[in-house]
Amino acid sequence: MVENNKEILRKANEAVTSGDNEGFLAFCTDDTVWTFVGEQTLTGKEAVRQYMLKEYIEPPKFKVDHLIGDGDFVSAVGEISLKDKNGKTAHYSYCDVWKFRDGKMAGLKAFVIKAD
Repeated sequence: MVENNKEILRKANEAVTSGDNEGFLAFCTDDTVWTFVGEQTLTGKEAVRQYMLKEYIEPPKFKVDHLIGDGDFVSAVGEISLKDKNGKTAHYSYCDVWKFRDGKMAGLKAFVIKAD
């Protein structure tokens, strides 16, 4: 199960980095909850869709250093680069803790720190 969840996350990330937000969202449950620690919480797939439309002006670039799985959880540790509305690229270090349910991503707890 853990390896399957890791593969699901890899495929979901491949979709989003290729600009396929809907392909990414297909890997999420309808009631997914994303918590960006110290920032905001998104509840439901539609809230995540709106977030992606706003924040992913260009597809993000990920560098995943580690995928660590335990039961229904997969943690991803790495770096992400995003362009802002002014076209400037910002770099972040992150640790995402994903919760899986029935083969889909049901929750995210994200710790993100600006690296620049």
